[in-house]
Amino acid sequence: MLWWIGNLILLVVVVPVALALLNRVLAAIERIRKASDDILAGGVGIIGELDTTQDLLATTDETITEVADGAVRYAGSVGKLLG
Repeated sequence: MLWWIGNLILLVVVVPVALALLNRVLAAIERIRKASDDILAGGVGIIGELDTTQDLLATTDETITEVADGAVRYAGSVGKLLG
């Protein structure tokens, strides 16, 4: 008789609770999967923007060289005026 009561409690209490917890875990997994798909799509979109990085860095290097040359010339002129 106790065996039947134990089986009844298992079916009425434990199985629904386990199924509810499993449902919550699966829902969280689906949200994580959707978020990771969004992250992947964003990463792929960024790759297209990074194709011109080398050219932009070369332009930046040229600009820095020009500014440095101008600063040295300016400092030389100021040095002559003050000195």
